[in-house]
Amino acid sequence: MKNLGQHWRRYDVSGDEYIKRGTRVWLRATLALFSAGLATFALLYCVQPLMPALSEQFGVSPTASSLSLSVSTGLLALGLLITGPLSDAVGRKSVMVTALLMAAVFTLIAATMSSWHGLLILRALTGLALSGVAAVAMTWLSEEVHPSALAFSMGLYISGNSIGGMSGRLLSGLIADFSSWRAAVAVTGCFALAAALLFWKILPPSRHFRPASLKPRSLLLNFRLHWRDPGLPLLFAEGFLLMGAFVTLFNYIGYRLMAPPWSLSQAIVGLLSVVYLTGSWSSPRAGALTVRYGRAPVLLFSTTVMLAGVLLTLFSHIWVILAGMMLFTAGFFAAHAVASGWIGPRARRARGQASSLYLFSYYLGSSLAGTPGGVFWMHFGWNGITLFITAMLVMALLVGLRLRRKYL
Repeated sequence: MKNLGQHWRRYDVSGDEYIKRGTRVWLRATLALFSAGLATFALLYCVQPLMPALSEQFGVSPTASSLSLSVSTGLLALGLLITGPLSDAVGRKSVMVTALLMAAVFTLIAATMSSWHGLLILRALTGLALSGVAAVAMTWLSEEVHPSALAFSMGLYISGNSIGGMSGRLLSGLIADFSSWRAAVAVTGCFALAAALLFWKILPPSRHFRPASLKPRSLLLNFRLHWRDPGLPLLFAEGFLLMGAFVTLFNYIGYRLMAPPWSLSQAIVGLLSVVYLTGSWSSPRAGALTVRYGRAPVLLFSTTVMLAGVLLTLFSHIWVILAGMMLFTAGFFAAHAVASGWIGPRARRARGQASSLYLFSYYLGSSLAGTPGGVFWMHFGWNGITLFITAMLVMALLVGLRLRRKYL
C-alpha cells in the first residue's frame, strides 16, 4: 500500500494541477470518493428495509418507524449548514475523514440500543456526522477535478451513493431476516468503518483549496449571494423535490410487498435493493450526456423517467413493480447527478456553502416528505403514496422547465 500510495502521488496533470480523467491520481480520487459515497448512503439507509422489524420490535407504527431514517436526514440537513462553511475555513479532507469515522462509530453503538428513543438519538447523531461528508465531497470534486472531467466524476461519486444505498438495504435486509436487526446495523457499521479508513488513506490532498472566513458577516454575505443567484434556488428546490419523492417510495414499498398478495420475506424485500445498480449506471451516463445535450434537458428527461417508474408500481404484477422501481431509481440518480453537478459551476464563491445549501434542501426533502408519506400510506394505501410522489415530481418538472428557459 505504501508503494502504491507513492506511485499514485505522481500527479499526471498539466501546469494548473487540476486532476484529469484517466490519470493515476484521478483513479485514486475516484476510488476514495466512491468509497465515501458508498459508506455514507449505506449508513444512512440501512434502516429503511428494517422499518417493519423496528415496528414489531419497539411496538411503533409505520409512520413512527420511519423516524429512524427521518431524524438522520433531518439532522444531516441541519449539519450541512455548519460543516460546509467549516470546510471552507479548515479544509476538505480533515472534515470528511472525521465525519465518516464518527458516523461509523455511532452506528455501531446504535446496534446496542434497547430503547426506541435511544436508537433515535444515535440515528440523529449519525446523520449529523454524515453531514461532514455530504457537504464537502462535491465541493472537493469541483475544486480539484478538471472542468472537462467534472460531470463524469460527479456521476461516479453519485454512483457510489447508489451502490451504498443498495448495499446498506441489501445487507441489512438479508442479515435481519436470518439474524436480527441489531446484527444488520452492526455489520453496516463495520463495513463503513473500513471504507472510512480506505478513504483516509488514499484521498489526494487538496491543491486548490483557499481558506475562507468563518465570520458570521462573511457567511451571511455568501448566503445572500447564493439565494440571489437566479439559478441556485431553483436547483435547491429540485434537490428537495427529487429526494422527497425518492425516499417516500422506498420507505413504504417494503410494507406493501410484505403484505398480501405478495407476502414477501424481509430477505426478498432487501434483495430488491439491487435496483440501485441502475443508479450506478445512470448517474455517470447522465453526467456525460450533459456535455452533448445540456444540463436542463437531461434533468427533465431523468425526472420524467422517475414519473414513469412510480406509475408502473401501481400495477399488481411483481415484475412490473420491479421494472417501475428500476426506472424510478435510474431516473433519480441521473437527475441528482445533473442537479448536484450544476451547483459548483453556478456558485461564484464559497462553493462549500453552496453545496451545503443544495444538500440541506435535498435531505430536508427526505426528512419532511418521508414521514408524512406514512399518513398517505395508512389512509389511502399505495394509491396515496403514488399520488404524493407524482405531485412532487410534477413540481420538479415545472422547476426544470424554468431552468431550461433560463439556461438552455
